[in-house]
Amino acid sequence: MSSLLRTLCALIVCAIAATAPAAHAADTTASEVQGIISSQIDAFKHQDGAKAYSFASREVQLIFPSADMFMDMVRTGYAAVYNPQQFQFGPFAAEGDFFKQLVDITAADGTAWTAEYTLSRAPDGTLKIGGCRLIKRPGVGA
Repeated sequence: MSSLLRTLCALIVCAIAATAPAAHAADTTASEVQGIISSQIDAFKHQDGAKAYSFASREVQLIFPSADMFMDMVRTGYAAVYNPQQFQFGPFAAEGDFFKQLVDITAADGTAWTAEYTLSRAPDGTLKIGGCRLIKRPGVGA
């Protein structure tokens, strides 16, 4: 094989390798976002305040400066997320370092909700939950 052909083959392999991670990164990010949300919901179910709090953004932690305060807020204002019967991921959107994940939730009382999670990259590169807005689905549940 001539050196020109070897060089050309090497360039093609490098080009393919360079584009593959970009396509894979979007899948990884959706999986990563869903993993974080699932882990926080699991921490709520097991009443592990420290773990649930660790997924919250710095801004959320400034508003609720302790895991206990955070858990009290979630328990009273986000019961559907705190103790869901079931949940399923819906559409995911990414824009730069900001992400939105919709989650269909059936609360413990049978009511149906959509949770709109927003996440962003922290300075250390990890994803953190910056917000969750609950929207009751009309005509479903108690």
